[in-house]
Amino acid sequence: MNVSRVEEPAVLRYAPKHYVCRRAAGPLELDGRLDKPFWEQAQWTDDFVDIEGDAKPLPAKRTRVKMLWDDEYFYFGAELMEDVIWATLTERDSVIFYDNDFEIFIDPDGSSHQYYEFEINALNTVWDLLLVKPYRDGGPPVDAWDIAGLKTAVHIDGELNNPNAANRSWSVEVAMPWKSLVECANDRKRPSIGQFWRVNFSRVEWQVQVKDGRYEKVINPATGKPYPEDNWVWTPMDIINMHYPELWGYVVFGDDETPAAFTLPPDELVKWELRRLYYRQRNYYAEHGHYTVDPAVLMGNESWTIDPQIDCTSRLFQISAASADGQGTFYIGQDGKLWSE
Repeated sequence: MNVSRVEEPAVLRYAPKHYVCRRAAGPLELDGRLDKPFWEQAQWTDDFVDIEGDAKPLPAKRTRVKMLWDDEYFYFGAELMEDVIWATLTERDSVIFYDNDFEIFIDPDGSSHQYYEFEINALNTVWDLLLVKPYRDGGPPVDAWDIAGLKTAVHIDGELNNPNAANRSWSVEVAMPWKSLVECANDRKRPSIGQFWRVNFSRVEWQVQVKDGRYEKVINPATGKPYPEDNWVWTPMDIINMHYPELWGYVVFGDDETPAAFTLPPDELVKWELRRLYYRQRNYYAEHGHYTVDPAVLMGNESWTIDPQIDCTSRLFQISAASADGQGTFYIGQDGKLWSE
């Protein structure tokens, strides 16, 4: 059996960002603009940072998002400041991040399996897919899956694909129907007030130049390929990989009475420590050719809040720990899925 190593994020403390998502006061007429009454009650997220967090400088161009919800839709509004507005891909389910783009990631049940990825460019071309598992756990992505009833719009403050234009920004509105998103949710239900889903956002930004009156990617002469893209995100990953759902932010669904402050539930730290042991158990196998049944081997001299138990065979492992209140148990297995009983 081949078990590959899993990169453990350079996270010194577990502190994903959070956002209290209010109920919308009325229906949304999508035109890509965010300067209208529908969005007035929604707060902006923090400005995006580099995907590697504090390890890299802050992005040169601001990106931020608003969210709202109602009984039918989960709404997103994104503002991307940009003086170079370009896009080339026009066919749905193209690999949109080959252009500059805006991306949404949603894990409804927080298990890190069965989650959604959505990408959109300035031409309003979208790519939506379902991930059965993260790529580190074998995937696969389901490209044929579509968000039924999806609504999107793009507004350009400037001019698309015109290097001579006075470009300032482009903005995106997205309305995702719950009837599609609940496919991977607990009990196949949309969230209720006080519940949260795991969400993150990414902006892909390529280095481009103007040649013969058109934008084109800058080629690295050493490789003959474009320079690597920048990845700017809402909650940092501390690793160049968006497909670590356990690191995404917390979107809390509320109403006008819901406090803006959010305290991380104690069980989330239990889940995070189990996840860290999963990384290390995978890497232990990659180095030694078998799993360990001794938690101390994986935990080292660091401080932990859980007292884990490990069960394993030659091919499988399961790590468990009590919930914060001691009334339940959380589990994680070799495929990375986390669940509770």
